[in-house]
Amino acid sequence: MISLWEGKNVLVTGACGTIGAELIFQLSQLDCQSITGVDNSETELFFIGEKYKDNPNVEFYLCDLRDREGVINISRDIDIILHVAALKHVILCEKSPRDAVATNIIGMMNVIDAAQFNNIERVIFTSSDKAVNPTNVMGTTKLMGERLITAANAHRRKVTDTIYASTRFGNVLGSRGSVVPIFHNQIKEGQAITITDNEMTRFVMTLKESASLVLDSTFMARGGEVFVTKMPVIRIVDLANVLIDFFAPKYGFNADDIDKIIIGAKPGEKLYEELLSNEEVRRAIELENFFVIKPAFQSAYQSITYEYGECVKSKVGAQYSSNLQLPMTYNELKEYFLENSLFEECAR
Repeated sequence: MISLWEGKNVLVTGACGTIGAELIFQLSQLDCQSITGVDNSETELFFIGEKYKDNPNVEFYLCDLRDREGVINISRDIDIILHVAALKHVILCEKSPRDAVATNIIGMMNVIDAAQFNNIERVIFTSSDKAVNPTNVMGTTKLMGERLITAANAHRRKVTDTIYASTRFGNVLGSRGSVVPIFHNQIKEGQAITITDNEMTRFVMTLKESASLVLDSTFMARGGEVFVTKMPVIRIVDLANVLIDFFAPKYGFNADDIDKIIIGAKPGEKLYEELLSNEEVRRAIELENFFVIKPAFQSAYQSITYEYGECVKSKVGAQYSSNLQLPMTYNELKEYFLENSLFEECAR
């Protein structure tokens, strides 16, 4: 699909975030006509702009998703929007629900309006596992984002209009919202590792994988569906042990010097992650790297054929949840970190 990006003008929202910045990097390796990154953080935009100052095809602008006219203006002459910007921290969204709605829901509507106004070819929204059976404000806003994207696609005037789709994945190891930087800093200071629960499991993936799969799904999308990335599962306690054994000696400690304290799950936090609910299983198909959730109301609107080449299973048999998957062993997780240079990323 690399050739499909040739000559495209691409807009990435949330360009200063972990995933947004990786998308900018990977896109810069393709033959895009132009890459535009937007964010509402002036300082971070300045620093990322310095990295690409010698690349005339990459530009960065201040833009807040809450500003409808600003989003419409920045989207002019754009072919593809990769919508990554969002408020993602569960506790902060719970404390400031109006802001979460303003950015994650109203901001989503502004992106859709911009796409319709400027006749954008494709819009891909990056969602979260927390959109499945949400227990908090952040997850609820992400679920609403998915619904808005699917509805926007359903209300297209004709088949040749903008294609809207979502991608949904779990934890990106080493990202700003990941527990990995927290564990690393605790080990560096010789502090005890704070673990919520010994039975807690999570879906994980690397930053490079997450961005690559967003790019892959862009041209696979037929419209209105949700791509659910297949991911390995880990136990949080195993993650802590791998990081302790690797980093403790590097900071002058024995692995046995670093204690682990069980602090209990945070309010609204699940012991396991869900990427595919029981209801969604009925309308999902399985591909090599994704599950694809077809729209629930697809029969009520235009007819779309959801075919993607090779299909592993036309029907998915069970809920895709981290407590139902076999987690990586300690050794497998350690090897995963080594193969993907995750220890080095942690130490940066």
